[in-house]
Amino acid sequence: MSYHRQVADWKRGVRKVLYPAYEARVLRRIGPLSDSLPQHVGVMLDGNRRWARAVGRETEHGHQAGAANIEPLLGWCDEVGIEVVTLWLLSTDNLNRPAAELEPLLEIIGDAVDSLASQRRWRLHPVGALDLLPDDLARRLKDAAEATADVDGMLVNVAVGYGGRREIADAVRSLLHEHAARGTSLEELAQIIDVEHIADHLYTKGQPDPDLVIRTSGEQRLGGFLLWQSAKSEFYFCEAYWPDFRRVDFLRAIRAYALRERRHGV
Repeated sequence: MSYHRQVADWKRGVRKVLYPAYEARVLRRIGPLSDSLPQHVGVMLDGNRRWARAVGRETEHGHQAGAANIEPLLGWCDEVGIEVVTLWLLSTDNLNRPAAELEPLLEIIGDAVDSLASQRRWRLHPVGALDLLPDDLARRLKDAAEATADVDGMLVNVAVGYGGRREIADAVRSLLHEHAARGTSLEELAQIIDVEHIADHLYTKGQPDPDLVIRTSGEQRLGGFLLWQSAKSEFYFCEAYWPDFRRVDFLRAIRAYALRERRHGV
């Protein structure tokens, strides 16, 4: 065994011993802050491809590893009492990836959503331009929503084929269609339209805006995620690639949020 491999194995062993104790300590510190915890958390699951390259595996392996980390994340959210989670699994830009990468990724996403729905622990709600997705995946997302509609659990928005600009454009388009059906003229609509009118036509209509947005992989930008809804959100950027995102990373994000003095965009 090489020296570097021995060092890596030793580090993994140390982490295995120390992290549970550290997680417990972080969780204890969150306890007194329970009144300051987020109600809605958005998560940008970023870094699957770079993680795969780092471990010398194919891109598909990275996406599989990322999908496997979704259920643990939802369990951690349940643990601290989060009510709504939005998972960004695929952007509209991602739909332009080469077919050799995109097709396996779409299948992985479909399988992951099917698995979550089959457990009936969470209420799934697809958000995104489903009309841009292959018919089979769009159907699986809709079926998952229908199968979990009566579940009394955390609401999980599954953002697939999602883009913030596209969402706002779709909201405005829906608003125009609604008022056209009512016979409202453009002049009349221009006089009454406000922020709430548009918000009522977003993919997440009726839901609270995200209090906290977490992005993995070290990137510090939104990239179009919940552009409208995140205007007053707090942000937490984690260096770990998504497949390596651990419970302790999540708890750190929650603790960091709870310790902030929120100013709600002021």
